[in-house]
Amino acid sequence: MIMSANKIYNSLVNFLMKRNKRKSLFNRLIPFVLFSTLIFTNSCEEFINPEQGLIVETNDLFDTWYEYRAAELGMYALQQNLVEQLLVLGELRADLLKTTENATPELVEVNNFNISKTNKYASPYNFYKLIAASNSLIRQLKHDYPDVTDPAAPINNYDRIYGEALCMRAWAYFNAVRIYGEIPYIYESLTSIEEINEYVNSGQIIDTVDYIYGADGVIRDTVRYDTISLNRSFVNLETVIDIFTVDLYENLKAVGVNHSITNGDNTWEVTTWNNYSMHSLLGEMYLYDQNYMKALDHFEKILYISNVDGDNSRYKLDNKFRNNSWEDIFVDVDPDEHIFTIWFDGASQQTNEFQKIFSPFGQNLHLLKPSSVAVDKWETIWNEININKDDDLLIDPGTPGDFSRGYGVSYIYFNGGYQISKSYVTEMLHEKSQSNFFKVEQMMKDVDTAVYKYSIAKSIVDYDANFIIYRAADIHLYVAEIYARLNVLGSSNVFLGQTILNDGSYNGDVSQLGVRGRVGFGDDDDGIDIGGSKYYMHNPYTNEIESVINLEGENLLRRLILADEIIEERARELAFEGKRFYDLMRIAKRRNDPAYLADRVSAKFTGAKKEQIREYLMDESNWYINYFE
Repeated sequence: MIMSANKIYNSLVNFLMKRNKRKSLFNRLIPFVLFSTLIFTNSCEEFINPEQGLIVETNDLFDTWYEYRAAELGMYALQQNLVEQLLVLGELRADLLKTTENATPELVEVNNFNISKTNKYASPYNFYKLIAASNSLIRQLKHDYPDVTDPAAPINNYDRIYGEALCMRAWAYFNAVRIYGEIPYIYESLTSIEEINEYVNSGQIIDTVDYIYGADGVIRDTVRYDTISLNRSFVNLETVIDIFTVDLYENLKAVGVNHSITNGDNTWEVTTWNNYSMHSLLGEMYLYDQNYMKALDHFEKILYISNVDGDNSRYKLDNKFRNNSWEDIFVDVDPDEHIFTIWFDGASQQTNEFQKIFSPFGQNLHLLKPSSVAVDKWETIWNEININKDDDLLIDPGTPGDFSRGYGVSYIYFNGGYQISKSYVTEMLHEKSQSNFFKVEQMMKDVDTAVYKYSIAKSIVDYDANFIIYRAADIHLYVAEIYARLNVLGSSNVFLGQTILNDGSYNGDVSQLGVRGRVGFGDDDDGIDIGGSKYYMHNPYTNEIESVINLEGENLLRRLILADEIIEERARELAFEGKRFYDLMRIAKRRNDPAYLADRVSAKFTGAKKEQIREYLMDESNWYINYFE
């Protein structure tokens, strides 16, 4: 006897739900393969499986909670499809990543800012798919469960799925508009990729809209279908932020289904949209809109989580990832650091291309590598410095190198198919600190670099590194940036941004270490200090004091120096996580100074190419991919 499609589907889902722990993404995303694709990428009114002779009417797709759950989890598979594009465009267009001689023509185009419309990294297709999926689920929930739009109605899991879809849609728009500068606004009634493509490419679509009327606002007693003409309109960053901050404020009652209740795995919370990732998204949008107090309202929900929710370890920068344990952030999903992470598992063919792109070993391709600018970020930071500030004398230059976040973690050196040892790199940095540059040149002959952050604790054939969207240090650095902007304008906590960087004392909690302090660079003369009357400029390779800046009465200068130090710290902490180009863009726009971005990005080039790239990026319109022209 042949079972119905719904019975087959429900039998499979019930089987999957009995598993206590997430062994692989199969548990999460196989329902998407069987079900969610039908509603997210197919515009037909029915789905036909010719092999089984099954017909599933679209009106019957959402009969049970499990079907909504499958649709919810299916959307995360669409997010997986975006990670390579987000990383490449967020890093290769900035200063920390560059192409190798193995790079594909598409990657070379991105690196050189001459991206063609046929370049896969330029395509908005995967953003359209995610927006279509979000629109579809949002409309279906509003149709079947109208209480999701009633703020007075009790909260249930349908409200939480609805909140996830709203966050997913806002996140897709926000990322897309930072790439393209302006993008077509996709009307909520457009719920298939075919409709969206027709609308985007033609500039107009005739759409069928259903109007639902209820005598009491809830009970549906009349349904009327009508057709309207949708004309393409474009939205820029400011408009996207306006639309979707209001959307989340007015329409989101709750976000994030608690799957750990049924599977016992608390990492599920941070691999789906949740309350803290929603606050991260809203805070980030407000930060880019230069609405700093609004941004701070949302970010402080994360910084002061222990005060609000009684969780005394979550999202603190404490001993858990201190020094050599910092690399554990990238080994697995950990809710004490991770806020929202796109999770992969090779055992169920949920993979990405990161190892192929970065690794020089085995059958991997080594298409991209750290620039010398990136390597210098970690190799020219010094520990255990001692300065006599009365006489401006360097008593002890300290020891060079950030070996907690830098060598062997974010990047490696290799030669002849083998990784260079950490002790060898330590010796090389010592020789450089003594200005023995000829010896350094001999030591590093035929040595090349590779990004290692996505290879930690993996074999060379593992292609399932996680991609972190938001994590604790990221948000701490955003807050430090805000205080660097606000403190000199009247706040009593003048150096709060500095303490977030150095020792975490902003919270009055002695277990907090700060972003730099967590990896050993936040105490005494190792820390960032804009509070005194002097700021020291050092030679990056010997750490000798080269100049002294007088800060007496220079509040604006203090702010600018601290902001620059924070962006430098974001480079060390968050390199190759897809954020660098937008960090530079944000500061350049805030200062109305395109040279801020142009100078830094062009620094990874040499000769005439360096000046060509700098001149090109002095025009802000060239920061975006002009796909829709």
